[in-house]
Amino acid sequence: MKQNITLAIDKPILKQAREVAVRRGSSVSGLLAEELRKLVKREAAYNQARAKALAHLDSPFHLGGARIADRAGLHDRESLR
Repeated sequence: MKQNITLAIDKPILKQAREVAVRRGSSVSGLLAEELRKLVKREAAYNQARAKALAHLDSPFHLGGARIADRAGLHDRESLR
């Protein structure tokens, strides 16, 4: 269901927006509606990616390398020679 809104915009901007709309075979209302759809879609994608990234931060992950069993193993210099 579509809903009409009232928008206050400076006349020079409105004139340019009408020109853009004509070039694209649309109306100012159509241009604004499409831009709002894109904005809402990007915001939803961002929120989904953010939630996924935060969920990954809550779970441990292995960065590679050998695991060191104890403190002595950490300070073992013999294995480096």
